[in-house]
Amino acid sequence: MKRAFPLLLCAPLLAACVMEPTPVPVPPSDNLASCGADDLQYLVGRPGVVLDGMRFSQEVRVIQYGMAVTMDYNPYRLNFWLDRRDVIERVVCG
Repeated sequence: MKRAFPLLLCAPLLAACVMEPTPVPVPPSDNLASCGADDLQYLVGRPGVVLDGMRFSQEVRVIQYGMAVTMDYNPYRLNFWLDRRDVIERVVCG
């Protein structure tokens, strides 16, 4: 019992060590022309499966809800952000 007592004192401290997810930065909207995202804004609100039949001349990244992504910025890469229901919620460069 003597060994368990210090652990009981540390329990509240350990519970406070929960990491919160870091919000993903959204590039400025004036940068949509560098990758052609400005011409694809009509896809916002459409199902993500519409991207399956499309061809693009630049690098494309489809980011599903909760998916981990690298933070490297490429102004010529086209990013499609999908929500929980696999609906396109943003089309941006980066």
